[in-house]
Amino acid sequence: MRLDKAVAMTGLTRSEARKAIVAGRVQVDGRPVRDGAMQVQPGQVTIDGSAPVEAGELYIMVNKPAGVLTATEDRRLPTVLELLPPALRRRGLGPVGRLDRDVTGLVLLTTDGQLAHRLISPKWKAEKQYRARCEGRLTANEVEAFAQGISLSDFTARPARLILLETGDEGSTADVVLTEGKFHQVKRMFAAVGHPLVALERLRIGPLALDPILGPGQWRHLTEGEADALYKSCQMKSGED
Repeated sequence: MRLDKAVAMTGLTRSEARKAIVAGRVQVDGRPVRDGAMQVQPGQVTIDGSAPVEAGELYIMVNKPAGVLTATEDRRLPTVLELLPPALRRRGLGPVGRLDRDVTGLVLLTTDGQLAHRLISPKWKAEKQYRARCEGRLTANEVEAFAQGISLSDFTARPARLILLETGDEGSTADVVLTEGKFHQVKRMFAAVGHPLVALERLRIGPLALDPILGPGQWRHLTEGEADALYKSCQMKSGED
């Protein structure tokens, strides 16, 4: 791991970490180091003689409520980062993909940018599962349309699985599983088959499912097993940089 990243894990921004390194405030195995690109283990690093930097990446699941942005900061609206305590907000966490403001459910936050990239890249085919409520009665025709790939105005959505749960003339509930997530994609797919969405909730990213005990706005750290499963699904090993 780069020294500047290890220093930032204490709660500093990357800019603050670089300034601390240049100023000679950072030690590696007790010796001042001013090279932010130096490869280190977090346990080797101290700042101003403090205790070693906490080792390891962070992985946090959040049950995002409606009205909250999937972003690290915004001048006008609340973000998922603001659901966390201040000490965690300063650790360089970023969201894995985005949910629209009115979409609820699973948001994964992590400090591992490479893991995040693979989870959202269509190349790695990490599944995202959503629970959708829409207008009108869904039928086998819509299941087939999703399976074939739906043509939208600017691209054709990849084939997706539509799993009917409840159907009726007043509205239907279904799960949809896909491996891409372009802007408003799920909403646009339902609108394209004549069933505008009423509500949408993300339930799963790859092997990681939303913990049912988390209420809207609540969060928890991932277990070691959950983090390992994410890395395995992306053909990575924990700690790669």
